[in-house]
Amino acid sequence: MQLHISPSMRSITISSSNSNGGFIDLMKIKVAARHISYRTLFHTILILAFLLPFVFILTALVTLEGVNNCSSFDCLGRRLGPRLLGRVDDSGQRLVKDFHKILNQVNTEEIPNGLKLPESFSQLVAEMKSNQYDAKTFALTLRAMMEKFEREIRESKFAELMNKHFTASSIPKGIHCLSLRLTDEYSSNAHARRQLPAPELLPLLSDNSYHHFILSTDNILAASVVVTSTVASSLRPEKIVFHVITDKKTYAGMHSWFALNPVSPAIIEVKGVHQFEWLTRENVPVLEAVESHNSIRNYYHGNHVAGTNLSDTTPRMFASKLQARSPKYISLLNHLRIYLPELFPNLDKVVFLDDDVVIQRDLSPLWDIDLKGKVNGAVETCRGEDEWVMSKRFKNYFNFSHPLIANNLDSEECAWAYGMNVFDLHAWRKTSIRETYHSWLRENLKSNLTMWKLGTLPPALIAFKGYVHAIDPEWHMLGLGYQNKTDIESVKRAAVIHYNGQSKPWLPIGFEHLRPFWTKYVNYSNDFVRNCHIMET
Repeated sequence: MQLHISPSMRSITISSSNSNGGFIDLMKIKVAARHISYRTLFHTILILAFLLPFVFILTALVTLEGVNNCSSFDCLGRRLGPRLLGRVDDSGQRLVKDFHKILNQVNTEEIPNGLKLPESFSQLVAEMKSNQYDAKTFALTLRAMMEKFEREIRESKFAELMNKHFTASSIPKGIHCLSLRLTDEYSSNAHARRQLPAPELLPLLSDNSYHHFILSTDNILAASVVVTSTVASSLRPEKIVFHVITDKKTYAGMHSWFALNPVSPAIIEVKGVHQFEWLTRENVPVLEAVESHNSIRNYYHGNHVAGTNLSDTTPRMFASKLQARSPKYISLLNHLRIYLPELFPNLDKVVFLDDDVVIQRDLSPLWDIDLKGKVNGAVETCRGEDEWVMSKRFKNYFNFSHPLIANNLDSEECAWAYGMNVFDLHAWRKTSIRETYHSWLRENLKSNLTMWKLGTLPPALIAFKGYVHAIDPEWHMLGLGYQNKTDIESVKRAAVIHYNGQSKPWLPIGFEHLRPFWTKYVNYSNDFVRNCHIMET
């Protein structure tokens, strides 16, 4: 845009460049043939300087909108006039309002039965062009397509969760092979049958000046990782005593592993449940019923979809229900921790570890924690940065519509975690925790499992009520078996990381970015591990 004043100062012309490189006169003002003072000229230029930016902006807007073909001031005025007067074309707004109206109509209408739907959006657009769909037909077809895809995605998600549940409940081929080969080694190799620990070390099994860890599992590879990581992370490994408890079928293989792969200077004891004289049917009648009751076995081993209304269930709720039906929850090994004072009558303080944990820091300070007369030192799970993992209260575990639960428990009470617990066995023996645990198990059996579903933690939450001392959350980080968005830096800082959930690190469904924290403690050079093709991933 240019401003041109004639030499005679008789006219002022405003022009704009066109697409051909020339100029179009937008405005021309002629001045009468009379003397013009410099003051008047100065005021005129000042006014024009004020108006020109606005003319430039409006012209630019018109040019951008593709209407720069105006060659006269009259044309430009017709274009810019409505804008200067504040009037704009509202046809676009009317179109949007009409479209919203159509969408609201379509949202309330029933989709016709047998409506043939395109397989893709491009096919929908092609049919719309060929059949000349109106806006309502297009919106209705699009809605039907979206609902169909949502159903398919939902069904696929539930199928994925079922497959994941079956994978989590199965024994990987390599781990099963490891157990069989080590069991065979136990029968053929005297060194694999040597006494654990050596006879001269037997008194240390009940020496309370040592740090006693208890591990209950039938997974040999997982047990090796727990023991190896604990010893490797310890500042005083010579003070560690591990009591590994397993079932009768796994005992020979478990014994062979630790006999052939010692973790000196730590002391290892391997014991089968059949070797504890105290574990009789008379002392554990409720657990005997849990393992043999037909309805209980059907619940944990039967059809997990029958009776479930998937339309009213979210994938996360369904996943939680599947996890609650893991067969491990009716295993005696899983309930064994409630009998620690009786199984280890000479010990005063122990740390109980699950088989899906990895130890990354020295745990000896746990024995210095003052539990203030409580029995169970545990990490609470109702507060923390991860709202999914650390948001567990009693309402997450119990059915508060059951009168016995509603009358005895507080739904907002904070839950705590199994997996890494400091137990004061001396204080425990003065309580009735075991009797309370048995009593509530019986009530749940009578109610046909309507009081709670999820494994061994709910009865423990009741039995240990009033006996739990909260410890620092950095001692025990949870959720690595179901929270794939776990913060890696938090994992590195934690003393104990817990792969609770279905995605165990030894399973193909384990999270790849979290698996290395576990695999670093697997001895892949071991002959049994290599021969069973347990390869590092």
